[in-house]
Amino acid sequence: MEKIAFIGSLLSLFCSTHYTEAKDKMDTLTTKEQKIVTISMYTAKGDMPNLKTALTAGLDAGWTVSEIKEVLTQLYAYCGFPRSLNALSNFMTLLQEREAKGIKDPVGKLPGPLPEGKSIDFGTANQTKLVGGPVKGELFDFAPTIDEYLKAHLFGDIFGRDNLDWKTREISTIAAVAAMDKVESQLNAHIAIGKNNGLTDKQIEAILAIVRGEHLPDAFPKGTEITDNFV
Repeated sequence: MEKIAFIGSLLSLFCSTHYTEAKDKMDTLTTKEQKIVTISMYTAKGDMPNLKTALTAGLDAGWTVSEIKEVLTQLYAYCGFPRSLNALSNFMTLLQEREAKGIKDPVGKLPGPLPEGKSIDFGTANQTKLVGGPVKGELFDFAPTIDEYLKAHLFGDIFGRDNLDWKTREISTIAAVAAMDKVESQLNAHIAIGKNNGLTDKQIEAILAIVRGEHLPDAFPKGTEITDNFV
C-alpha cells in the first residue's frame, strides 16, 4: 500500500508540474507574438530603422507577408495614414531586398470576402463580441458620426477581414497604443478588449514590458542595436 501511495504521489507531482508548465506557456507571449508587438510599436512611433529590423524578425519567425501587411494596414486606424503608409513602404522595400537575395517569403492567406450585408450591421455585431456587450456612451451621443465610423469601418471593414484573428489584432493594437503618448483611456479600453479575446494578464504585461524596452532581447534578434527612446 505504501508503494502504491508513493507512486500515486509521484504521478500527482508529475501531472501538477506539467500542468503548471503548460499554463506558464499559455500565459507567455509566443516568439511570433512578440514580433507583432515590436512591429506595431515601431510603426506607431514612426521609427523606420527599428521597424525594418522588427519586420525582418517577424518574417524570419514565420509571419506571412499577408499577415504583416494586414497588421500595418490596420494600424492606420490607430496611428494615422502617414505612419501606416510609411510602414507599408518600408515593408515593401524590405521584401524587394530579400527577394533580390533569393529569399522567398510566403505570401500567406489573403482575406476572404466580408460578411454579407452592411458594414454597420456586422461591424456592430463584431464590436459587441469584441467588447463583451453593446458599446454606448455620452461621447457617441455627442458625435454619432465617429460612432458610425468605428462600427462600420474599424469593426466592420477592418476587423471583418479573416486573414488575421482578433487576438493578434488586439496584441498589435495594444502595442501601438501603448507606444503613443496621452492615450491612456484608449489603452485601457483595448487591454480590456484583449482580455475578452484570449489575452491573459501576464501576456498583456509582457506586451507593455516590450514597449517599455524591458524585455526587448526576447523580441529582437541578439545584437540588435536599439536607436529609439521608449515611452
